[in-house]
Amino acid sequence: MKQVAYLSLGSNLGNREQNLRGAIRQASALGRLVAVSSFYQTEPVEFTDQPWFLNCVIALETTAEPAELMAELLRIEHEMGRQRIVKKGPRSIDIDILLFGDAVVNTPELTIPHPAMARRRFALEPLAEIAPELRHPVAGKTVRELLAELPPGQTVKRR
Repeated sequence: MKQVAYLSLGSNLGNREQNLRGAIRQASALGRLVAVSSFYQTEPVEFTDQPWFLNCVIALETTAEPAELMAELLRIEHEMGRQRIVKKGPRSIDIDILLFGDAVVNTPELTIPHPAMARRRFALEPLAEIAPELRHPVAGKTVRELLAELPPGQTVKRR
């Protein structure tokens, strides 16, 4: 059965735009690319002593199951040189599943909706651009509402 997965992509090493475009191209081979947000310059959060990120969100219609999609996204990250040296540290590419239809997944390997998405302006801002009325299946709020509730901070600038 086809579902739309919303994926957050980020890069802060190398040619960030080229990294995002390459990841979008590879991810689109996993289904049908429905939407791509603008690219956003974003301030790092949590581990802040690193270069700023370039982020975007894509909507991908897929027949894959959530775990299957995540495995493919991890493969793309690996092929694009992602190294997991420092938790939340610099990376050539990072691809997260924010939402997957109205699915709620809670396994040791995968949590959907992404557990931190409602606190991350760098995920919500581009997601609100392409799907503002999309409803978070756990919080019950739209992306627009979640974004409006964020406290000030986390600089995010559309490029």
